[in-house]
Amino acid sequence: MIKNLTLKYILLPFLFLSGMLFLSETVTAEKLPTKSSRHKAFGPGEELHYAMNYGFIRGGEGVMSIRDTVVNGRAVYHMVGKAKTAGLADRIFKVRDVYESFYDPQTQLPIKSIRNISEGRYRWYNEALFEHGKDSTRVLSQRSGEKYVVANVYDILSAFYIAREKHFNDNMKEGQIIELQTYFADEEFPLRIRYRGLETISTSFGKLECYKFSPVTEVGRSFKTEDDMHIWITRDDNRVPVRIRFNLKVGSFVCDLERFRGLKNPFSSLVP
Repeated sequence: MIKNLTLKYILLPFLFLSGMLFLSETVTAEKLPTKSSRHKAFGPGEELHYAMNYGFIRGGEGVMSIRDTVVNGRAVYHMVGKAKTAGLADRIFKVRDVYESFYDPQTQLPIKSIRNISEGRYRWYNEALFEHGKDSTRVLSQRSGEKYVVANVYDILSAFYIAREKHFNDNMKEGQIIELQTYFADEEFPLRIRYRGLETISTSFGKLECYKFSPVTEVGRSFKTEDDMHIWITRDDNRVPVRIRFNLKVGSFVCDLERFRGLKNPFSSLVP
């Protein structure tokens, strides 16, 4: 069974996502983030759709999306990740998870996150507000109240996007570990990703040159070793996750990008 702990890692690259509905607010044009945003790898209008398969069996579907919105008069990006099981997996253990991040494109930090979990009989809903200071971040959680954590902390969803923007590039050295400080499940969680080098993989889009990563996972819970999850990110200006492979105690599965739209840059990692 894919439990809440496992989703901590699934969310790193694509959130093992799902759903085709997108939440947005109607706002006036002058309130929206301008096209001169400093973000080069992603922007509003991007949608990434995934399929999760156990061998030839389709086990789940997912989507990640970005929309413009306004929170308390502040122009932000509304990032949404949705996941759901499908087919037989849905009948055995139904998952309907939604993660949301309201992200300030100017400060490049989140101001609010929402975690809405439905996994079998398990339910969890929480909202957290972030007030970023020079030396620390004040978090106001519906579940656990007020606490202070490290400065410049991300929620798990915005951490994925900022990694695409700032960390996934040709300056990486093989074996290098990238670490991001996140706030997840009402606790600080250092997200650590090991870069494995370049690799060309075959996909439904053709052969793609990719950066390969192995997130450093928790051994003994859902994973047997620290190398039981691999992620392939396109080596182009979008840095899109195109494949995630998991080796769990309950078996292995692969999540592949099926379709996309609204990329900020050309999809240019195709190899002739």
